[in-house]
Amino acid sequence: MSGLPARVRLVEVGPRDGLQNEPCALPAATRVTLVEKLAAAGIDYIEAGSFVSPRWVPQMAESLEVLQQLRRSPGVTYAALTPNLRGLESALEAGADEVAVFTAASETFVQRNINCSIDESFARFVPLLERARSAGVPVRGYVSTVVACPYEGPIAATQVADVAVRLRDLGCREISLGDTIGVGTPATTRKMLEAVAQRVPMQQLAVHFHDTYGQALANIYACMQAGVTVIDSAIAGLGGCPYADGASGNVATEDVLYMLDGLGIATGIRLDAAIDAGQYIANQLGRPGRSRAAQAILHARQRARDAAK
Repeated sequence: MSGLPARVRLVEVGPRDGLQNEPCALPAATRVTLVEKLAAAGIDYIEAGSFVSPRWVPQMAESLEVLQQLRRSPGVTYAALTPNLRGLESALEAGADEVAVFTAASETFVQRNINCSIDESFARFVPLLERARSAGVPVRGYVSTVVACPYEGPIAATQVADVAVRLRDLGCREISLGDTIGVGTPATTRKMLEAVAQRVPMQQLAVHFHDTYGQALANIYACMQAGVTVIDSAIAGLGGCPYADGASGNVATEDVLYMLDGLGIATGIRLDAAIDAGQYIANQLGRPGRSRAAQAILHARQRARDAAK
């Protein structure tokens, strides 16, 4: 289709960004099974855990065990979030193929989340990036609040671009732009993206949407039209946003796949297997998954089974 990429790479963030925002902590064995199911579906980049203090994020405790216990599939990158040098050392011990750091375009958001300024967050990144470089491990950078902040309101696109450039210059191979509270629309999102892309090559940018206002798929479509080919998503729409009432979590991997399949855009991922992985983790959490495409297809499966009886 004109103006759209022939192929898109999905970055699966459900086992990390998704599960860390769920109310209950799942055992390592359950998380391992989820990651293995995602890899079996053809997803070749999976954030498997986060090396943060379990005191602050108990859902990500045992990330070391998760990464070490995985039966790894060839060609799959198993990544981890590492907010500081100590977390990086744990990720290296666990055998993470890639690590990620995070900051925000909003000064208040950074202060409220990691108790430092944006400048101080970058000062923390310097030794981390140097150590990762010496270990031969690539680093991905996350920028939160790229459209709006729950404390400051709308964020200027120039602020987002400034932070993205600093991450790029520091050595991050890819920068993921996150609409943390899910308020973006195709117009506001594309305006932000194009401002960033004037200073950071589009091929180094990814997009990360929460679906709080039901705009995530529309925003992804608009970003693909602008040249984006890397999309973050979470199986079963895992997660949520603690800063916006009614937030429904990350955009669901199954919904993104259904749209991309319908557009003829290749991903190398089997939607049916992704739906099975989403159903597995939803069952473990004791609630339905949040993917509309998955729910519709699961209902169709059940109708077919009932008709065959």
